[in-house]
Amino acid sequence: MKHPLLRLAVAAALALPWLGGAAKAQDFPSRPITIVVGLAPGGITDVTARLFADVVSRNIGQRVLVENRQGAGGALAAAAVQKAAPDGYTVLIFSGSQHATVPALQAAPYDPVKYAPVTLLFDIATFLVVPDMVPARTVAELMAYGKSKQGGLLFGSPGVGTPSHLQAVLISRATGTPMQYVHYRGGGAMAPDLVAGRVDFALSSYTASGSQIEAGKLRALAIDADKRWPKMPNVPTLAEAGLGDAKVAAWFALAAPPGTPPAIVQKLHAEFVKASQDPVLVQRLTDNATPIRTTTPDEMARLLAAEVENTGKLVRELGLKQ
Repeated sequence: MKHPLLRLAVAAALALPWLGGAAKAQDFPSRPITIVVGLAPGGITDVTARLFADVVSRNIGQRVLVENRQGAGGALAAAAVQKAAPDGYTVLIFSGSQHATVPALQAAPYDPVKYAPVTLLFDIATFLVVPDMVPARTVAELMAYGKSKQGGLLFGSPGVGTPSHLQAVLISRATGTPMQYVHYRGGGAMAPDLVAGRVDFALSSYTASGSQIEAGKLRALAIDADKRWPKMPNVPTLAEAGLGDAKVAAWFALAAPPGTPPAIVQKLHAEFVKASQDPVLVQRLTDNATPIRTTTPDEMARLLAAEVENTGKLVRELGLKQ
């Protein structure tokens, strides 16, 4: 039998890493936190990240910075955070669908599930919009128009494999409507052709298309959300329009690098969930049709794994892998 003092020494040595992690968590955060966003400044993801950063910063008494690392559909940002020190000071806000789609399409510099998920943050309510000259007033009329039109509907896509592209493919499959996908370098490049009627419809956020809807140049036929948006109560949800199963994830989430101590993940979770209840932030996101939705870290991990599996399956079925 080992000497009692030896057993105590071994037990103490085994406890040191845990104690060190607990001490770090107790002091966290003691310096600025950086939120990495893989999309351009000024977009809905960037704007929302900065709203959260401001509230969390006030609550914790430390600066929370937003760093935009554009490139490769968010892959550069995802890879940077995955390789960052697992100390909670570098985190990622990402689109569930896009995060899963990039590695499903081609070799990517990150593993989409190898993170320490923290929480969901918000959804983006996407509108199915048509230019004013398209005769359809409902989704059913738009699909009927597409079936009668030579070549089918022209869909304005912000890029191959983007959430909007995959959503349109699912709508085409669900309704049996022929479609041609006109891919642009982002939604901004597509917008003028949509307003001019050179494409028949698009899937767009309120931030991107709201002013054109209000000006009467675009017409919203449906909203991809769990319920109708109070600002446009007459616009039905996709489910109400008969497209409930034709869904691509519209959620955005927060994750830390793999190996981040659970106690630090829980602290991040608590602070960002607390921020999600801030009245000013809630109002700003509600006004942008960006409903807040939070989860536990475990729920977030399961949701991410399911999204990666489902997106990979869809990309393979459509033969989109490059």
